[in-house]
Amino acid sequence: MKVFFDNCTSIVFAQTLDGFIRHQGHSAHHVSEIEDLPNGRHSADVEWIDFLRRSNDVWIFVTGDHRVLKNQAERAALRKSGLHGFALAPAYQKTPFNQVASMLVWRWPEIVQVTELLSPPTMYEMPIKAGTKMRQMPL
Repeated sequence: MKVFFDNCTSIVFAQTLDGFIRHQGHSAHHVSEIEDLPNGRHSADVEWIDFLRRSNDVWIFVTGDHRVLKNQAERAALRKSGLHGFALAPAYQKTPFNQVASMLVWRWPEIVQVTELLSPPTMYEMPIKAGTKMRQMPL
């Protein structure tokens, strides 16, 4: 499985998670690191969603932008994409990078469990507190 981090997240998060999950056969990539995207780092949400959908690899994505569910075109693209998505809760924006990166590593088993148990597309909000469960968001 490959994990995509969009422009609303830091490359530090992708690189940290990648270091943790590589030995499990997974990988994490920030939008700025994917060369085949039509407009590179500046690809619109619908472009990277379509790119992930068309890929032969199994992708999930992490975003810091809840607006992806408010825009009709993006929401429709997510519905037909067959992707699992994870939105960072708003509290992450005020949280130091090291704590956010550690929370992504902490939650990795839960992320894998969601992707194995549920059929895509799904969208979950990832809370900042370690003991709080992820909340499913309507697509």
